[in-house]
Amino acid sequence: MSAIPTDPSPDSTLAFLREGYRFIGDRCDQHGSDIFQTRLMLEPTICLRGRPAAELFYDADRFVRHGAMPMRGQRTLTGIGGVQGLDDAAHRARKAMLMSIMTPTAIRHLGQLFDDEWRARVPVWAESGPVVLYDEVGRILARAVCAWAGVPLADRDVAPRTDDLHAMIDAPAAVGLRYWRGLVGRRRAEHWIGDLIEQFRRGTLAAPEGSALRVVAEHRDAPGRLLPRRIAAVELLNVIRPTVAVDRFVVFAALALHDHPGWRERVRGDAPATESFVHEVRRHSPFFPMAAARVRRPFEWQGHHFPQGRRVLLGLYATNHHPRLWPEPERFRPERFTGWRGDPFSLIPQGGGNHFTGHRCAGEWLTIELMKRAVTNLTGTMSYRVPPQDLSVDLGRLPALPPSGFVIDGVRRIE
Repeated sequence: MSAIPTDPSPDSTLAFLREGYRFIGDRCDQHGSDIFQTRLMLEPTICLRGRPAAELFYDADRFVRHGAMPMRGQRTLTGIGGVQGLDDAAHRARKAMLMSIMTPTAIRHLGQLFDDEWRARVPVWAESGPVVLYDEVGRILARAVCAWAGVPLADRDVAPRTDDLHAMIDAPAAVGLRYWRGLVGRRRAEHWIGDLIEQFRRGTLAAPEGSALRVVAEHRDAPGRLLPRRIAAVELLNVIRPTVAVDRFVVFAALALHDHPGWRERVRGDAPATESFVHEVRRHSPFFPMAAARVRRPFEWQGHHFPQGRRVLLGLYATNHHPRLWPEPERFRPERFTGWRGDPFSLIPQGGGNHFTGHRCAGEWLTIELMKRAVTNLTGTMSYRVPPQDLSVDLGRLPALPPSGFVIDGVRRIE
């Protein structure tokens, strides 16, 4: 039995808040190990990175998700009682509900709605001067995913609803005003969606067969009970919120096209190149920094002891930047994905393992579809300029985004 390398600090919470995405990877480098232990928020915590670690972490016989995510994350980002915190049969049933929405036909339909909304905005952008891509794409995604999910969204409500969703995404690792905005945004969103769930169940609101609103509102957990209003709202928001969060990936795709202009021509009209580009954006960009679980029962792994109940963090960003897994990990090289056939434990920006039975994000395929369409629109349906602005990415900020939100101007439609 070998001891797990241990951080000397009595508590690393402040260091984590300062270092953000680099916290796990940098400490693994310092310890010369893909595993170390520390204390976060005064609780002993084991941190992991790498493909073997990801394969271990998504072993449901060894880990549970219940009680792993801090309450501040549940109160803002995921909601309390959602699929992310369930285990075993309860998790499988709830995950099956969400995966039933993610059919290839449904994903293509959402992609087409996204395209339609994007192209409708191009003439507006052409007349309006500088626009912030992050703000615009968030609202486009909100319109598209709500229409797709069967959720009514009036024009006047698009901006405030998107702002609430953005606040929820921005809040979990924040303190002060950012956190409180996320908390208020979560409460407003759950009330809004809860009302729609009740209206559908009373028969005063229609929703198409197979739509997210209908599937969630009609879902029954064991022993055959409809989901309570609040839990149903949480799960429907678990479809809407992550879809709107794709706007961050779109901004990073635009930033990559700006930093590597040669790829604009390479992806134009080339589906395989576009897919490779999208995968590299997902690998390279800061999105989710880590995932959390707790040890189900004591076990040994690679000579290390994992005690029951111990919190374990898998570095998603750290694994996507592991130098032995991804040579030259800080270089943006989409060609590394040429001919790539996929691996559920190496490229894990939205979690690892199996989509249907594990805790990998149910909307990952949807994310890829939307990103490919965004890249096509950025390179093939419009031209634009990128004026001087702050495009730096602070990896100490969770979640990260260029401060400017990526401003563009001089937009013109390509006929």
